[in-house]
Amino acid sequence: MSYKVRFTLQAAQDLQRLYDFVLERELQRGGDLELASRALDAIEKGMAALTFSPFTCRKAGNSPFIRELVIPFGASGYVALFEIEASDSVVVAAVRHQREDDYH
Repeated sequence: MSYKVRFTLQAAQDLQRLYDFVLERELQRGGDLELASRALDAIEKGMAALTFSPFTCRKAGNSPFIRELVIPFGASGYVALFEIEASDSVVVAAVRHQREDDYH
């Protein structure tokens, strides 16, 4: 079984925000400008798991169809909140860094 993964507008904006945050931080401190791209690559690779095994991710609430994917990156990582919509589709609602204030 293969699942199609799509992103809400909010989730797409989250990815852009996360990329911009890392890029700006690295620019300010004269760090590794490729870090932002590597972070997005890690998120993309993590999301690949949703195409074949979304039910292996942890539940996020009372519904068995609302779940979170933990994506390791560096000393922490990212969390993607998603819903299994049908037997062949998943929608990603939000993506957060694990250290963000509103993570939990």
